[in-house]
Amino acid sequence: MPRVVPFYAVKCNPEPGILKLLNALGAGFDCASKGELDMMLRMGVSPNRIIFAHPCKRASDIRYAREHNVQYTTFDTVSELHKIAQMNPDFKCVLRIRADDPDARVPLGLKYGAEVSEAGVLLRTAKELGLQVVGVSFHVGSACQNLSTFSGAIENARKVFDEAGALGFNMELLDIGGGFTGHFDECGNVMFGEIANTINAALATNFPPEMGVRVIAEPGRYFAETSSTLLTPVYGQRDRVAADGTVKKDYWLTDGLYGSFNCILYDGQNPAYKVVRSPLMADSADSRTFLSTLWGPTCDSADCVYKDVSLPVLRNGDWLMWNNAGAYTVAGACDFNGIEFTTPGKLYVWSDSAVDAAEEGADEQVMNA
Repeated sequence: MPRVVPFYAVKCNPEPGILKLLNALGAGFDCASKGELDMMLRMGVSPNRIIFAHPCKRASDIRYAREHNVQYTTFDTVSELHKIAQMNPDFKCVLRIRADDPDARVPLGLKYGAEVSEAGVLLRTAKELGLQVVGVSFHVGSACQNLSTFSGAIENARKVFDEAGALGFNMELLDIGGGFTGHFDECGNVMFGEIANTINAALATNFPPEMGVRVIAEPGRYFAETSSTLLTPVYGQRDRVAADGTVKKDYWLTDGLYGSFNCILYDGQNPAYKVVRSPLMADSADSRTFLSTLWGPTCDSADCVYKDVSLPVLRNGDWLMWNNAGAYTVAGACDFNGIEFTTPGKLYVWSDSAVDAAEEGADEQVMNA
């Protein structure tokens, strides 16, 4: 999407390594709080590469944005407009409209986004308050499934642009939000499907280049999801023997629902795993599989990652490896029970390619290294 400039959604994964790399590459940043604004400004990000994309901001956050010259912010209610007029009338305001994909992993329209039919009232209120409305934003939901949602949202955004223009606003920004995939195929190509073609066509129809409208997006998962792999050692186990003699296994992992696996509860994820045998123990001679339950490490019995999954016999010290663990995982963790979920041990790896080397013996070389 050559016309679309990415503003990374910091909330997805505020890992400094990701943020610094994206900053060096010239990306912008979607921040939703004083803490995120402060983080990016301390990294040397210019305020003009930040959008304060939270439609309902706390007063202290607005003051911080004003004091640090963060210019762009979103809104979707009359209440927010009055707050902005009182606390930072110099904000460049972007009206967020509702654009729901009903099949998205996490729909957002229940909480944020004004109906297109409400745009007129909001725009007139902004005009009466002497505020600058400069653009329109939307978010179709995390992990969008229906391409028509994007094209319909862009079409609705153009209607709001025209309505705002008729009121005298200088509309110069379109923010198409997030909802993009982050997976790669076996050749290292992003599995973007037809999303890019759909968006490019809708932009060409509704916002042709001669309009001079700047187009940004708020990808999070797209950049972060495949950036991280989570490794959880098994450190406890138990056999459950039923009356008929059937055995089920319980295993305790070092991470759970209060940690990176909060993504199961909050983000609708079903993380996939692979068994990694401990290199410190002899190969397991037991080839049987059992229905097994994977428990998190807290004292809460609700802290269960998976129930009744088929697994080979695991030993204390074996591992489960979870790929694609970079999006909405550790970012939503808390240190319940005093367990340091929010500060896991990290090992940084830099690759020159999105795929492993194909040369014969490459896997062996990596293992030896």
